[in-house]
This record gives sequence, C-alpha cells and structure tokens, in this order.
Amino acid sequence: MRKISLPVGCLLISLAHSGSVQACATCGCSLDTEAVTGFSARPGLSLGIEYDAIDQNQYRHQSQTTTPAQVVDAPAVSGASAAEIERQTRNHYLTLSLNERFNSRWSLTLQLPWIERQHSTYGQQNAPYQSSETIASQLSSANVDALGDMKILATYQGGIASHNLGLEGGLKLPTGAYGGSNSAGRSVGHPINFSTGPASGTPLDASLQAGTGSTDLLAGAFYLQSLSQNIDGFINGLLQAALWHRLDQSGASYRPGNQFNLSAGIKVVSSRAWSPQLQLNFTDRQRDQGALADTADTAGRVLYLSPGLSYSHGRSYLYGFVQWPLYSVLAGYQLFPRWTASLGLSQRF
Repeated sequence: MRKISLPVGCLLISLAHSGSVQACATCGCSLDTEAVTGFSARPGLSLGIEYDAIDQNQYRHQSQTTTPAQVVDAPAVSGASAAEIERQTRNHYLTLSLNERFNSRWSLTLQLPWIERQHSTYGQQNAPYQSSETIASQLSSANVDALGDMKILATYQGGIASHNLGLEGGLKLPTGAYGGSNSAGRSVGHPINFSTGPASGTPLDASLQAGTGSTDLLAGAFYLQSLSQNIDGFINGLLQAALWHRLDQSGASYRPGNQFNLSAGIKVVSSRAWSPQLQLNFTDRQRDQGALADTADTAGRVLYLSPGLSYSHGRSYLYGFVQWPLYSVLAGYQLFPRWTASLGLSQRF
C-alpha cells in the first residue's frame, strides 16, 4: 500500500485558532491546514508560521442576516429594553508553531499566536431603534495588538502499526491579555481598552481580549487513510474546555464556552509539487459564562467548506486556503465573516 502522506498531528493548526475569535461563537479559523505538510515518522524539528484573516462584517441571527433595528427591537435577552449594536471586527492572526517529533510515536507542539484585532461598536442603544443610534458620534473603537494564548499539545500515534490513528492532548495557557468591566464598572484582570468614541478608556469586552484568562483542556483524535492511489483522506475531532479561569470572583467572572471542532478532508497526492485539497470543518460552541460574558450571543454551530492548494519543495511546504460558511445557526446576534483566508509556511529540519 502507498505510504500515507498526511499530517503528524492533524489538529495542530485548528488548535491554534479554536476559541481565538470570541466575538462570534464559531467564526474563528477551524481549518486543519497541518494536513498539507505530509506524514513523516522521522524524528526531528519542524517550524511553521501561518497568517489568518477573518473579517466579521455581517450581522447574523440564527441562519439569517439581520439589521441593527432587529438587534435593538427584538433583543437576544428577553424583556431587555436596550442592546449593543456592534459594527465590525477585523482579525489578523500570525501563529508560530514549533514541533519536535521524538520518534514514530510521540511528538510535542508549541503554538504561539500574535493577534491584531480592530473592533468597533455603537454600544448599548435603547428600543425602539432610531437611525441616530448608528451615527459616527456613537461609534467606539478598540485595537488589539498583542500576544494571544499559548497552546502545548502532545501527540501519540502508537495505537496501530501503520500509525494511522492518533491521540492528542494538551493545554491552552492564559498568556494573552484578559479582563473586562465588573458589575460595579471597574476594570478587572489586565484588559485592553477602547481607544476612541464614547467608550474610550473602558475595557473591551472579555470575549474580544487577546486571551481568555483561562487554562483549557485540549483533547482530540485523528485517523488517516489512503483512499486511492492518488487521494489521501483524514478525519479529526478536538474538544477545548476551560478547566480553570482567573476571572472567578463574584460580579467579575468569565469562563469561555466549551468548543468542539470536527474536520474531514481529502488531498490529491502526485509527483507534482502542487496538491489541491478540500475540507469540511464543523464547529459547535457553547455559551460563555459569568458576569463578564455576553451569554446570549456566544453559542452556535457552523459548517465551512474549505478548498486549498499546497506546494512542496524538499522539506518546505507552502499552502493557502479559503473558507466559506455553508451552514450556520448562531445564538443571539453575532458578527460573522462571509469568508476567511489562511496562508502558511512549514519547514522541516
């Protein structure tokens, strides 16, 4: 049988982004781009860098687009007389990945993201909606340009002789800035603040900070399979769940919702340097919890279609992907991307 040319650790890149974009429950990058770099049992070090662009510029409720008037006049919190009208969240991620494969069974990966985020909102506005609530003078903006939460992941592929089956486990650590405003309006944690508009000087929402302030469990499994002479396939699943959260005081608590990612894909394998790929990526996210959480607007399910192309030369790999949402059911009102893009480079030593 032809040797499978799929990843050492299928979940590595999707791990880097799951839960990174908290403003929308499920619009973070769920792509599994590690599948482009090829399976190798050879011990050694590999270094990767990936850029992801996610522009959340579409307001959605359940499976439909929505308007500021609907956000205020039919709020997600039943009986509320006001609601926040968000405008846009632009996200740019640069993630450094370092992987050490000790032998054919064990490897360890460290991932460190740098997050650049521009968020704008018209803030809390009263019902009934009036056009004056979304004019320029009501707009507040914040810029995040900081280190995100680091992830450490161990991979074991010793279950069967072919090493097709793998198990993964690790932690997300609270290395990024986190925090918000407590019930008394005071800043807690180490948050990044709004820089312009009526909200200037006040903390950005806890879900939009560079980090969550939580230590999360990462647990997953993957399976690799040669489907034909020129096509390989994979499937993987990953659970991310907060174990401990630093924001745990009364009136100042925040716990990010648990998230499950499931990906499946195929890759055309040939003697040529270029390889087309196609993935389906499903994300199921639960609600954030706590006094600092936007509980009503942080859950949902999304299915993405992700075509991509990779180029290999020796031990170097270059890849690019685009994601389009095929299906979404979002709780409350959430800013959602029309598409996302990823570009990366990996080098084995």
